[in-house]
Amino acid sequence: MLYDTIGTNYDTRRRSEPRIAALVERALDGARRVVNVGAGSGSYEPEGRTVAAVEPSRTMIAQRAAERAPAVQAVAERLPFADGTFDAALATLTLHHWENWRAGLREMRRVADDRVVLLTWVGYGGASGHGDSGRFWLLDYFPEIEAIDARIFPTERELSEVLGPIESTPVPIPWDCVDGFLCAYWRRPAAYLDADVRLAISSFSKIEDASDGLARLEEDLRTGAFERRYAKQLAREWCDFGYRVVATR
Repeated sequence: MLYDTIGTNYDTRRRSEPRIAALVERALDGARRVVNVGAGSGSYEPEGRTVAAVEPSRTMIAQRAAERAPAVQAVAERLPFADGTFDAALATLTLHHWENWRAGLREMRRVADDRVVLLTWVGYGGASGHGDSGRFWLLDYFPEIEAIDARIFPTERELSEVLGPIESTPVPIPWDCVDGFLCAYWRRPAAYLDADVRLAISSFSKIEDASDGLARLEEDLRTGAFERRYAKQLAREWCDFGYRVVATR
């Protein structure tokens, strides 16, 4: 299992970003019983509610803090709960790792009476285009990431085909985001040169050889070419790179 290999530092590198967590909490408003599917080490797991966590990786389960909800080792496509057990089913940055995300979403609908809430990615810049955030510069160094992500992440249209009517809320990524997912370090480019940072970003595990892109990035940072080329984006406080909180209506 992928996360038994790359998930060894998720408890430190993949922490809840409070400004993103607030959007997830808003989407869960009123739900008292929540199942967190693909729960990992517990990022974005709601507090003050009755929570059940589902996670297939033993490595990830072992990193869950003692105060987190106990985790059941299972997969999204076969949730071990009766119909309507929960008010809401939550999944954060996990759909793209499921063997069958459509089956997983149908299972989430089955066990949740009220709603399904997702923190996911729907395309660089989102369904409505990337406004003035601009193209994510990392793709200039690792262009294969864009093709990989487009293949494994469902679009908003595909999500609605399974879930029915949905509401999609843009997720601005702040420059100092504490959750180390792929786009988190957009204003801290040297972070991508750190192997420990890359270990917590699943996209890098899917690249056959990242050495060329890393060498070019390191050289551009050394010479100042990077700052000159991406000055406009680096002056921003946040960027929209296509992350969304999606909730059924």
